[in-house]
Amino acid sequence: MAGAAPLNTDARAGVIFFAHGSRDPLWRQPIEAVAQALKARYPHALCACAYLELTEPDLATAAQGLIAQGCTHITILPMFLGTGRHARNDLPVLVDGLRQQHPAVEFEIATAVGEDPRVTELLAVIAAQYTA
Repeated sequence: MAGAAPLNTDARAGVIFFAHGSRDPLWRQPIEAVAQALKARYPHALCACAYLELTEPDLATAAQGLIAQGCTHITILPMFLGTGRHARNDLPVLVDGLRQQHPAVEFEIATAVGEDPRVTELLAVIAAQYTA
């Protein structure tokens, strides 16, 4: 991952980090830290965080913010360890609504971050420190 360049070099592309949400205001900090790390590494990257419930902004609000910045291609990156009910059922319905509201914008749903082999490997490295 070190030195990795952004795959999409289109200046009109953006990413939304999509997570569940929580009533606990501290819960969102790790999600927002990922967005901040992306911006620190790639200052021109367009990104936002969005939450399914209990936390703002919601997906529509985050998408509208990126569209206002000129995004015409938005990838929604589910910040889940796996593709469960929310990623499999709820998220596609929300994205279909976005497609209807913003037909000039291309919306893409990425695979849940936890299903990326690099995340699996990193979690194994973290867990290894607790083994004998």
